[in-house]
Amino acid sequence: MKRVLPQHTDHAGVMWHGAYVSWLEEARVEALSIAGLPYMQLTSQGFEMPVVNLQIKYIMAPSHGDEVVMESLCLPRQGVRFPWETVFLKSGKDLIARAEVDLVLVKVDGKSRKILRNLPLQVEEALIKLSKGP
Repeated sequence: MKRVLPQHTDHAGVMWHGAYVSWLEEARVEALSIAGLPYMQLTSQGFEMPVVNLQIKYIMAPSHGDEVVMESLCLPRQGVRFPWETVFLKSGKDLIARAEVDLVLVKVDGKSRKILRNLPLQVEEALIKLSKGP
C-alpha cells in the first residue's frame, strides 16, 4: 500500500504521471527481492534490467492523501523481454491505472551492454517464481 503524498502530486493536487514510474520501479525491485533475487545482488554480478517499453493507461486521478494498492505480476517471458503488468487501485478496489512494462536482462561489461537470451539460473528461477503470482 502506498499513500499519495504532496511530492507525488502536481499543482492541481492529483498524482503526477511521473510518480507512477517511480512506484513501478519500487514494486519490481521489491518483487525480485521477495523472489530471492535482490536487485543489488543482480547489479553486483554485472546485470541490469532496463525498461524497453512502458505504457500507462490512466483511468482515475488519485489525490493527495489517497491510499493506493498496487498489484504487479511478471508475465511469461516473450523472447528477450520480461513483461510486467501492474494495476493501481484506490483504496484497494477502484481502478486508477494499468501499466505494462517490458524489461530485458543485460550483462554490463565496462562500457558495453549485451542483451542476454540465456539467463543465469538464479535469474531464471526468480522470474519463473514471479510469473506464477503470489
